Amino acid sequence: MSLRADAPAPPAARVHRFSRAERWVHRTTAALMGVCVVTAAVLYIPQLAVLVGRRELVVRVHECAGLALPVPVLLGLASRAFRADLRFLNRFGPHDKLWLRAALARDARPSSRPAGKFNAGQKIYAAWIAGATLVMLGTGLLMWFTHLAPLMWRTSATFVHDWLALTIGVVLAGHIGMALADPEARRGLRTGTVSREWAKREHPLWRP
Repeated sequence: MSLRADAPAPPAARVHRFSRAERWVHRTTAALMGVCVVTAAVLYIPQLAVLVGRRELVVRVHECAGLALPVPVLLGLASRAFRADLRFLNRFGPHDKLWLRAALARDARPSSRPAGKFNAGQKIYAAWIAGATLVMLGTGLLMWFTHLAPLMWRTSATFVHDWLALTIGVVLAGHIGMALADPEARRGLRTGTVSREWAKREHPLWRP
């Protein structure tokens, strides 16, 4: 009897991809980001604001989730595996240029998209979301603690915070959509292991 196409590979055919600490960082960060996005939607969409009510409570939840957002990453720095993956994410090589060129040309052939443990798209996303989180934290603090800066700065911070929040929502939707299209990648974040076949196909330059 053959295995289902979406069934996990046998243990011998699987390779380790993420440590328990890395999976914890991802899940906790995703949960906090989700709270931020949902509460922001309630605060800025009138229909949701009327439906939920209790605006003051929603504001407090939004603020607390935003302040806590960097904490999982900071705690994750205690993990050697997490620090190693941060170094991988922060380094671009010639193969990453090839991956990006193929992605822009919509060339879906695995041979045209060489990648190490992380492909170029994942590296760009990680850098962008990290920078966006820091900007959101900074502008949020200026909006929260009104005595920190003059009115012009606070007005600018509000403008940047609101529009960047919308951009983050769009980017996160794309990130989730790509994750839904790749069950094995999701399984790697859930269990810490991926099939050897998937690793060779999607990340041929990775040496687990």
